[in-house]
Amino acid sequence: MPTPTEPAPAPAPETLAAFRAAKGFMPEHEGLALYAAAAGAATALGLPLLEVGTYCGRSTLLLAAAARDAATVAVTVDHHRGSEEQQPGWEYHDPSVVDPDTGRTDTLPAFRRTLHHAGLEDHVVAVVGRSPQVARLWGRPLGLVFIDGGHTDEHATGDYEGWAPHLAEGGLLVIHDVIPDPALGGQAPYRVFLRALASGAFAEVSATDTLRVLRRTAPGI
Repeated sequence: MPTPTEPAPAPAPETLAAFRAAKGFMPEHEGLALYAAAAGAATALGLPLLEVGTYCGRSTLLLAAAARDAATVAVTVDHHRGSEEQQPGWEYHDPSVVDPDTGRTDTLPAFRRTLHHAGLEDHVVAVVGRSPQVARLWGRPLGLVFIDGGHTDEHATGDYEGWAPHLAEGGLLVIHDVIPDPALGGQAPYRVFLRALASGAFAEVSATDTLRVLRRTAPGI
């Protein structure tokens, strides 16, 4: 007889409540898939979990909770000036995260409030900087890399090329906003996803709407 499938790891109710309350764009069902991947990777490898693209910390909460429970840490990388579509005049611009002193988007204060209210500050290392620059300085293996930064080819490719080499054998590469149909959204994350599969270094584990989870099975990108 087949062995019953174990239920996917789920965040604690207080973490899920904090996720729901946080400013951000990730739907809950994709968030649950991200948490399950993060919890599995953290437990199996005990290595840091890294996110590219923090915004106000909605998805960071899930990585932080998974890291806390596995006695590791979540690292999140963002310049906190907003991606292309969050600039004035664009669809996702939010005036509430504009610094009145500089007139520029600054999501760092909102991100810190998100972590504080969830009680997860001690389980996150926030790196403020541009992803490729930070990646060049990074020097240890990662158990999970979650790419959710800029959606141009330049930024999505830079995030992949910068961080995928640091992913340990058996680690998970998670890519958000993978949209195969160009009529429904931008294609840069989708092209990165296809590149990862074509490299022979990754195998797809799961797909939850626009969230794709791949496992490193060989060196390379």
